[in-house]
Amino acid sequence: MKNVLKKLTGAVMATSLAVGLMMSSAYAEKLRIALAETPSDELAAFFVALDRAKANGLDYEWTAFSDEELAIQAVLSGQMNIGFGTPYAAMQRSKAPIRIIFQLSKLKFFPVTSKKYSDLKDLDGQPILLHSRGGGTDSIANVIEDKIGITFGERSYVPGSANRVVALVSGQTDATIIDLSNKNKVVAEFPDKFNVLPMFEVDSSDEALFANLDWIKENEEQVGIFVDALASVWRDMQEDPTIISKETDPDGPIGQLPPEILSGLDEFYTNAVAGGLYDPNGGGRKAAQADMEWYSAAGQLEGDASTLNIEDFWYLAPLDAAMNK
Repeated sequence: MKNVLKKLTGAVMATSLAVGLMMSSAYAEKLRIALAETPSDELAAFFVALDRAKANGLDYEWTAFSDEELAIQAVLSGQMNIGFGTPYAAMQRSKAPIRIIFQLSKLKFFPVTSKKYSDLKDLDGQPILLHSRGGGTDSIANVIEDKIGITFGERSYVPGSANRVVALVSGQTDATIIDLSNKNKVVAEFPDKFNVLPMFEVDSSDEALFANLDWIKENEEQVGIFVDALASVWRDMQEDPTIISKETDPDGPIGQLPPEILSGLDEFYTNAVAGGLYDPNGGGRKAAQADMEWYSAAGQLEGDASTLNIEDFWYLAPLDAAMNK
């Protein structure tokens, strides 16, 4: 979820890093959440889930880190309890038993190009603009190469799908990979100028929630309340995507975003649900297996996917319990 609102970092952070790392006894009892970006339209559903969890007794604090790697390190070090990301490489390298408990969103990114290209095979040897080295779009490029049998030319990196759209529109690049929301904007605003290349279906995780397994088992009640709330929101928005705007707290971090962002929540979630960005079952075993295959092919997991055990990377008990309610 690399979003158009990166420029609002300073303005919308309601909780600073200093606050996030406070370790007073009162604070230590709260569930401490490490976000990998600042509050945005893409996090609105997550904050609705937090509000539902709070109503059921969950006490929490959140901290917005500047990128996924910092959020991962904060959980590995014990400074935070639960983090955002897909830390598969870190899970293999680290001795800490880190496990994913819920898939927040799928890797729904799209190759968008100038009219020079009409098929992924046309990109063989051609330069491409991606989000970051080693990140989600980089892994997508790796898997495209593997599945299609091509090799991209020079890879350049510009964080943020919206910024890559600007580069595309201005002619600074002829090929990039962007998220669902920005792909839809390009199609709507420039229907005759760019191509969205056909892409294979992906069920693997873009963003997920993860935590130390020892901490999860020691705090089963907190984790259960949290996962129950997430599952309820993810199911409800499949039936009615406008539930997110209806339940967004006007005084909360999402409610404080600019009016033009808030007015677009219904469209964003309607498109996201229709585009399959969110699994109403929280990912589970289907996502875990897809992740093994994807991140192995992308070079972020060592070993063939068939030899990897999903229980070494996911802890499914809280999600199973939520799905059975």
